[in-house]
Amino acid sequence: MLCWCALLGWIRPSPLPAQDTLRVGLAEAVQRALEHSPEVGQARADLAYAQARNRLARASRFLTEFQAQTAHAAAPGLIIPEDNTYPTDALYLNPDVRNDWDDLRPFNRVEISALQPLWTWGELGGNIRAAQQGVAVEAAAVAGTRRAVARRTAELYYNLLLTEALFRLTDQARDILDRARDEVQRLLDEGDPDVDDADLFQLQITEQEYRRRVVEVTQRRLTVRSALRRQLLLPDHVVVDADTSVLAPIAFTPDSLDTYLALALAHRDELAQARAGLAAREALVEVARSDYYPKLFLAASSAVTYTAGRYRQPNPYVGDPFRGRSARAGVGLRLKLNWPQVRARVQQAQAQRNEVAHQLEAARQLVQFQVEDAYRNLLIARAALQAQDEALRLSREWLRTEQINFDLDLGDTENLVDAARTNLELQATYYEAVRDYNVAVIRLLDAAGVLVDRLGNGTLVD
Repeated sequence: MLCWCALLGWIRPSPLPAQDTLRVGLAEAVQRALEHSPEVGQARADLAYAQARNRLARASRFLTEFQAQTAHAAAPGLIIPEDNTYPTDALYLNPDVRNDWDDLRPFNRVEISALQPLWTWGELGGNIRAAQQGVAVEAAAVAGTRRAVARRTAELYYNLLLTEALFRLTDQARDILDRARDEVQRLLDEGDPDVDDADLFQLQITEQEYRRRVVEVTQRRLTVRSALRRQLLLPDHVVVDADTSVLAPIAFTPDSLDTYLALALAHRDELAQARAGLAAREALVEVARSDYYPKLFLAASSAVTYTAGRYRQPNPYVGDPFRGRSARAGVGLRLKLNWPQVRARVQQAQAQRNEVAHQLEAARQLVQFQVEDAYRNLLIARAALQAQDEALRLSREWLRTEQINFDLDLGDTENLVDAARTNLELQATYYEAVRDYNVAVIRLLDAAGVLVDRLGNGTLVD
């Protein structure tokens, strides 16, 4: 359909209202898109979450449980007989001392406890390794998002150049129609037997088709501009434009297919994600298996209880639950005895590991297919570009010949119009072929996983 867009009507649309214009090159457009893309920002937020989870796993090596707990209530006072002869820290010896429930006092208790794992049979280390690989998974996801944004931006950039090139053909199409209409009208006025009203009506019908194509190419041009502007997150009043008006083929000489397959296996983010995910699942299998064994830990706790009007009783066998302090520490073992549940959790972890292993193999095969498909599409696009280039050269020779014959009154008006129309059509299809070839180069580098690096260091072209 785009090839018809070259044959635009003789009425060119009015220019856009004055707006701010930002001219960008391919590398600059991609860089700006990567810097401002909310998709990349979202992926980086997921990466930050994974990094925080990794820090949590590493911090859990020390004092996995360390907390303070308070309790507050009302507690009774004491009824101490007037003839009491015992000191306040030995009131437990007086059998007549009673709780005074009519005199409630504020009760406060603070307890601090801590637990330090000493030997966990790989649970702590496995969690740390899994968290580290989780960071690698999210880092690869960021790279994948950047790759997708770069590819989409590059394709939009070349679509913009294509629509601009087709839009410039408007003037040529208008000139051809004007010359053809004037010539047909002149021949009709002269009574040329080879020209009749049917030729004029046919020309007018063609003009209406051109008018329709004007609207189509204009709207496509505006759509591409808007898409690229939104991809770059520019304000609505900014018009984005390419820093070049020439849509030319990328100077690119493809290497062998094996080269790109090797690059893809080394750089594609899907494979990096799957490899990191497999390593994380391996670590989680070790974590699940650790529940088969007793885990050694060191624990300590201390508590202080206070109620006004009551007194601590230091006797090791008798104490006041509303006033006192305590401390304890020691080592212990913790072992899960629900063996069927432990076994089921291990089997779940193993199944998840096997799932990721299959995903890795599937991703490897898919990546290789994508590279091969992109490589062969590039060869097809290159052959199409070469054919279109040669066809365009031949159409120029034909048009030049018809123009010379027409100037010498040896040619035919219909032949001249046909030659000019064919030349315009071939210019349009040539620009399409250039765009398709450039996009094929972009997609091959994207499939190989090196597009962002090539655009960043300026080595996209040879």
